[in-house]
Amino acid sequence: MWQQPSLNSICMSGSRSSEVQDAPSVRMDKAGGLPIGIVERVRQGLPIIYPTSTLPALGCLPQTEALDSLFELKNRSESKIVSLGVCSLEQAEEIVEIPDIAHEILGAFPPGSLTLILPALETLDARLGGSAIAVRVLADARARELIAVTGPLTATSANLSGDEPVADCETAAEILNLPKSAAFPGKCVGGAPSTLIRWNVSGDASQDADWTIIRVGKVSAEEIQAWSMQRT
Repeated sequence: MWQQPSLNSICMSGSRSSEVQDAPSVRMDKAGGLPIGIVERVRQGLPIIYPTSTLPALGCLPQTEALDSLFELKNRSESKIVSLGVCSLEQAEEIVEIPDIAHEILGAFPPGSLTLILPALETLDARLGGSAIAVRVLADARARELIAVTGPLTATSANLSGDEPVADCETAAEILNLPKSAAFPGKCVGGAPSTLIRWNVSGDASQDADWTIIRVGKVSAEEIQAWSMQRT
């Protein structure tokens, strides 16, 4: 099974992800490798498109008006919850309870391959899950750099609901009628989404496992079961 030293690392560490192909050079913010205007757009409550280790993500702040815009843009039903991308588990601790086992399971699989549903410290917007929030520690270095500055952003796929997502961030922006400046340049590698699992809170006698698989993606159910069995 794949192993890494730690996912719970400084958000800004690491080089740019080799999984996102470079596009022609664009103007970057003076503070780092972020495209000009991206951070300001986020802070204005507007959606942006950023790279992940799988497909482009449509990001906005987890605030009511920003979520209104995102759901309208995607033509997404408000009953369909969106996840939040974070740059580290330390950052996630600001919004959800982090059990020790979360560190273990994230360290056992490739970065960005799992999204964890965890108890919220305070109830959030229902479109984020309310009392149970799905968080994904992002693998792409540019996404981590962005979210280290902005705070957690939504990590839903950058496509119209029901349509197949595309791999290129700027193409996704065009399809969604967003300006080119709202997207990072570059093309993601594509592939399966992250596997979505829910932590079964300790003490719940109705649960016979630590995690319930909600959606299989990068990590198979068999891999999670094998990891769980070797812990016992």
